Amino acid sequence: MKPIITLAGLVLAVASAFAQAEPIVIKFSHVVAEDTPKGKGALMFKRLVEERLPGQVSVEVYPNSSLYGDANELEALRNNEVQLLAPSLAKFEQYTKQLQVFDLPFLFDDLDAVNRFQKRAKGRQLLRAMEDENITGLAYWHNGMKQLSATRALRMPSDASGLAFRIQPSAVLESQFAQLGAAANKIAFSKVFTSLQDGTVQGAENPWSNIYSQKMHTVQPYITETNHGVLDYMLVSNTRFWFGIPHQIRTVLEGIIDEVTYEVNRAAEDANQADRASILQAGTSEIITLTPEEREAWRAKMRPVWQQFGSVIGEDNINAAQTVNRKQRN
Repeated sequence: MKPIITLAGLVLAVASAFAQAEPIVIKFSHVVAEDTPKGKGALMFKRLVEERLPGQVSVEVYPNSSLYGDANELEALRNNEVQLLAPSLAKFEQYTKQLQVFDLPFLFDDLDAVNRFQKRAKGRQLLRAMEDENITGLAYWHNGMKQLSATRALRMPSDASGLAFRIQPSAVLESQFAQLGAAANKIAFSKVFTSLQDGTVQGAENPWSNIYSQKMHTVQPYITETNHGVLDYMLVSNTRFWFGIPHQIRTVLEGIIDEVTYEVNRAAEDANQADRASILQAGTSEIITLTPEEREAWRAKMRPVWQQFGSVIGEDNINAAQTVNRKQRN
């Protein structure tokens, strides 16, 4: 039976036999629409692999995570039932705490700073942080920088006090809102809109593309452009599988992944800016832009969260993240 590869909440699957006579078959299943950055990335991966490795590797793209779903995909990868995935960084918390550096609020100035960190030594080292768990990172894929939406205008940290915010499961995010005097409720993404609509929570943190696609702006009268954290995915492989691929083939696949990553991240940022413009045009939410002084007030309020998680994330990772900021280096 051939092993399977899967890529991401987009579940990528590579069935392979490394004998020259039998090509590696990559089954790529995804839960998102083909016109999203991830969906386009899957199709681009298929096209480039089959152009550059004809007869050696073929790719089949399947929708709707029909091979493995979110709940069991990482365990399938570790068992070598699946060889490639690109889950949200939040899903790796049980395997390493170091990736929580991307959740630390107001640590990075903007997406450019995130990109610089991910391309430098510490960011590249984090891709290897789970190899003891048989998980090797290959690339970071962006969803976008997070913004704060709420039923009241959030200009200063004290404005969030008393509100309840939806979060993904994350100890850092719980601490982030506790520092603001706010509650944090773990709610599935599919239920965020109704939870905002019925008042179960009064706010949330999301990239522009999530806010617009889920129509959150229609039930959130204020959105503060905080860019306070990044919602990213990591493309990962089963370690033993990945390094068992013949070197020449793996080198070509790595080059293709680099190209696809560039396009996925560019498309994600384009989508976020387009959706921000659509939200502004809709007129249902006031978009609040922080002054440099207001942003620094938020950062100062959040520094205790950095300190709280310094020992588990690694002070070296936090310090390296701060050095990529050009607006604020302290």
